[in-house]
Amino acid sequence: MLPYAAYLRVYEPLSAFTERERAFWAAYADSKDRPRRAFALEAEHSEAVRRLLGVSAIPAPGGESANAYLRRIEETLYVCPWQSRLRSWLAFARFRGATPIKLADRFVPRAIAEQTADDFDRFKQQGSSSALRTHIRTSTWHIPTPWFVPFDSAERWLVLGRQPEPAAEPSAPTTTAPARNLLYVTSMAQARRRVARALVVIRRHVGEVSTLTEVEEVGRWLEEFHPHSLVELDYGGLVHLMDDATLQADQSAAELAAALTGLDTGQEELAFAMYQRVIVRWKSIQALESAN
Repeated sequence: MLPYAAYLRVYEPLSAFTERERAFWAAYADSKDRPRRAFALEAEHSEAVRRLLGVSAIPAPGGESANAYLRRIEETLYVCPWQSRLRSWLAFARFRGATPIKLADRFVPRAIAEQTADDFDRFKQQGSSSALRTHIRTSTWHIPTPWFVPFDSAERWLVLGRQPEPAAEPSAPTTTAPARNLLYVTSMAQARRRVARALVVIRRHVGEVSTLTEVEEVGRWLEEFHPHSLVELDYGGLVHLMDDATLQADQSAAELAAALTGLDTGQEELAFAMYQRVIVRWKSIQALESAN
């Protein structure tokens, strides 16, 4: 995990889990020792840093994390497990696949890398395909444009200092967030509906482009979860790359929605202008990765 990362999360209702898991997460929610929402991301990041900065870097923890992000709306508890080991395995597999062996060996000794790969292979052989399903997706240094598709501007939750920006809808779920953050939260039904609409508009007016494939991939991921889940986009550590004025001006979800509406109503210039605003904003932030 890197500090400059954003997260797309799915919180499933407690009823979506097995009986054993329901008992565990219910007890976890009542525990006074669990990381609180305001500091959970910091705790998750610290856990990963300690593992990677040891004498020998450990690409994945030896056991699965027993922690989760929680939300409670009225009487319903929603759970988003950290799945630190599974996410680490998947990230390390991508790293090995994209990095030359000699360079990869400088980061993680080959013996440890091979042992990590063997452990992951055994896990995949023993579990079902659903065992590889992650509740959290991570993007470093930027937010992929398709991640904004499931959300509406009314679901934006901006926190600067300690004063939150109230949601436009009184019924929107509330959250306890760090002192400075930007979140979007919506229902799974709304998220799927918006993704489906975006796919129709893109296919009709643009055709087979990379953006279509990326939105389709987000849609397939959302379909893997309980239909009454919640979907959250968390700017996470990216807020540290943006000052307050930049965060306040960031209306990426609204601009992308306007671009799709423009496409669907024949307003091509509006669609292009709105889409470019989103693209330019995030390219400028992503460029900081290679800045001195």
